[in-house]
Amino acid sequence: MILVGLTGGIGSGKSSVSALLATKGAVIVDADAITRELQQPGQPVLASIVSRFGADVLAGDGSLDRARLAGIVFADPAALKDLNDIVHPAVGAEITRRVEAERPTDHVVVLDIPLLVEGGRYRAGGLLVVDTPVDVAVARLVEYRGMDEADVRARIGRQATRQQRLAVADRVIDNSGDPASLAAQVDEVWEWMLSLPPEPVAAAPDVGRP
Repeated sequence: MILVGLTGGIGSGKSSVSALLATKGAVIVDADAITRELQQPGQPVLASIVSRFGADVLAGDGSLDRARLAGIVFADPAALKDLNDIVHPAVGAEITRRVEAERPTDHVVVLDIPLLVEGGRYRAGGLLVVDTPVDVAVARLVEYRGMDEADVRARIGRQATRQQRLAVADRVIDNSGDPASLAAQVDEVWEWMLSLPPEPVAAAPDVGRP
């Protein structure tokens, strides 16, 4: 198994890069997707969230009202810490399970984690950063996701800076251009990934653990 970390700020286009890598055969371990899975009705994580924040964070169908929960925790650092204490251990355990299941294979496994640099929880054979100027990222999120500009900039302010990500990147994809440019860069990065040494079959004690 070849293990590569993939990260980028909100609006960087990291998901587009992840999707392109998947078409090439990469196994994507997507932290955001795992989080959504673990927050579905009937899951212990959602029960713990409701226990801490109340039933008001649920939509009419019993699913998590993410916008309402975000409105609570992003304005209250203590509440955000409580949410992270509920969610992060469960997500980390599932990421570890999926990575370890791939370890005996010859697959390229991509850890798609938005806060990979901030968390410092996972080691990989290489780190790929998707980089986009802040103003470009903001404009995309406002236009295509209908997000409020002030909210987007506040979220960006809580993440690592572009400079912090670039300082630790092994490879950088510049996603300020058009789709053709992005695809060409992904082609080059894929060749780099294939050249990386495989992970040992036996995991180090703290690999992939939160």
